[in-house]
Amino acid sequence: MSFWQLLRDPKLSRLLRIRWSGQITDGIFQSALASFVLFSPERQASAVNAAVAFAVVLLPYSIVGPFVGTLLDRFSRQRAIFFSNITRAITLVIISFLMFNGFTGVEITVFVLVAFGVNRLILAGLSAGIPLMTPPKQLISANALAVTGGSVWVVLGGGLGLGIRKLLNFLATADHADAVIILVAAFGYLVAAIFTSLIGKSEIGPRPHEIVKGSFSQGLIEMREGFEFLREHADAARGIAATAIHRGGLTALTLTALLLERNTFNDPADSEAGLAGLSFTLSIAAVGFVIGAIIAPYGVRKMGRHRWMRLSIFAASVGSLILVIDRTPVLLASTAFFTALCGQSVKVTNDALVQSKIDDYFRGRVFSVYDVVVNAAIVTGALGAAWILPISGDSWILPLLVSGAWALVAVIVLRPAKFFLKGVA
Repeated sequence: MSFWQLLRDPKLSRLLRIRWSGQITDGIFQSALASFVLFSPERQASAVNAAVAFAVVLLPYSIVGPFVGTLLDRFSRQRAIFFSNITRAITLVIISFLMFNGFTGVEITVFVLVAFGVNRLILAGLSAGIPLMTPPKQLISANALAVTGGSVWVVLGGGLGLGIRKLLNFLATADHADAVIILVAAFGYLVAAIFTSLIGKSEIGPRPHEIVKGSFSQGLIEMREGFEFLREHADAARGIAATAIHRGGLTALTLTALLLERNTFNDPADSEAGLAGLSFTLSIAAVGFVIGAIIAPYGVRKMGRHRWMRLSIFAASVGSLILVIDRTPVLLASTAFFTALCGQSVKVTNDALVQSKIDDYFRGRVFSVYDVVVNAAIVTGALGAAWILPISGDSWILPLLVSGAWALVAVIVLRPAKFFLKGVA
């Protein structure tokens, strides 16, 4: 089944509509936050500031992670996603109000934490629901379409937010413009909630006979059960580790791009030019995401899931070496393209691998483990980059370390003796 046929599938298309409407809104929201925190003329961007921003965004993901699977295995995922989108919309209205009235401290941080925390529940629920909305043989293609399409919509949303901001710059201050953009994003989450209401209560699970009984407070215990389940499926566990390490390295390179565009490639006083440069680089990465997802199903059919993942992350390590040669806008865009392409191939292939190994009874809690591991790696990558990078972002050491880490994943974590199943690639 082709991507176009999957798009026309009446069941999967409704799930994609929820995911993508939320993710284009994510892009709008994140562009306003980036502008407010890192590209404001009044605030200087540094590696430490950027790393703290990443940590703040991901902290709620890690805190709610142990309980997301518990919730998704006990209650209707459709209801959880619906009320999470409503919560996000309300939270963004409050953030917009605070920004417009000049609040810049802990008040905004708290509501940003809430907004990103419930987003974790939404994405985990949608991922857990994909196997119930598509045939097993189409899991890789469905994941490629859902995840990569979502990444593209996030980038497009960021561009839309940037365009709205340029229009508003003539009418309002920078902070007021960001507040209006976030208000637009609140409306977008309401649209996602409306789309969610059109899905049946148990259509994306858990089915009535699969609902786990017991206390919600058992979240940490069930998190441990997710880890134990993965111990019995070593290839899925190693795939999760590989995906996490790649995302950590990609975060480090994203911080490099942010600082290069903000403080080296453009005049630090011209924050608009820096934001536009970063948006262009992320757009190039989005193209890589799309191509990586498109070629993944074909690569898997030719080489097998395990060999394809190993080749992809090794190719990503080679792509990272481009920035070791020199740091220019062209080389940065090239690195963004190749590392995104290869990384997305790893991600969508591993998502399908994990989904194929886990029945719906355990799927919620295992994906919670997946999320927490990946988020921990992203925060680690951000903090490592903050420690290594100068304020200019102009460093060959960081991309070299990232390249080395990815090469080690290909050679050690995904080595055939451990990663292949019963000798089959």
